[in-house]
Amino acid sequence: MTLALFLLDSLPEAPTFSLTGEEGRHAARVRRIGVGEQILVSDGRGEVAECSVTAVLTDGLALQVLERSTLPLPAPRLVVVQALPKGERAELAVETMTELGVDEIVPWAASRSVVQWQGERGTKALAKWRRTAREAAKQSRRAWVPVVSELASTAAVARRLAGTTGLVLHEAATVPLAGVTLPTGGEVVIVVGPEGGISSDELAVFDSAGAVSVRLGEPVLRTSTAGPAALAALSLRLGRWG
Repeated sequence: MTLALFLLDSLPEAPTFSLTGEEGRHAARVRRIGVGEQILVSDGRGEVAECSVTAVLTDGLALQVLERSTLPLPAPRLVVVQALPKGERAELAVETMTELGVDEIVPWAASRSVVQWQGERGTKALAKWRRTAREAAKQSRRAWVPVVSELASTAAVARRLAGTTGLVLHEAATVPLAGVTLPTGGEVVIVVGPEGGISSDELAVFDSAGAVSVRLGEPVLRTSTAGPAALAALSLRLGRWG
């Protein structure tokens, strides 16, 4: 069984340190990790320390560092532009994409998105996406927590697509995802539309930015599953899952 992973904002450089706060309480009280057990501690930006528990504290664990490592960010980066889904499908999409290796998620206010992020509602929704990504990264033992960017307009998405390998998932596309030439560096940006689909105007804007419309296969997938399916297919082709 793989070691449990806990996240800190920064990883201490000392050979011994204490895991406290929310992460420490969860490790000691919920996971009931004891003396002599080993865990992983990461800053979510590639730095990982394998540690041995030397003592259980009131609010956490005392740790001794056994080994440190730095995991490079995979290339190319996999970015998913996710149109805002309805209800719980939003968190499901973020959680699954994180587990499958997404490097960045860009929430997109598509013209046909039923959900709209405005004011305080938008602030809370973005924070929830970021918490979901962080928790999913811990669950899947990822040393890199994916970036969840600010809400993007269609124009902002088009600017992001320019100069990258931009792929727009669309059920009417004739180009299969499996046949697209992939780069060895930079970014692959995948655009996932809302429940009502990507409008013709949006498709035109993305096409002008140099993106290619592609299809995954015959089944029409939900907006919450299309991104994860594309990530799985690309990860195999890029050798991320070797």
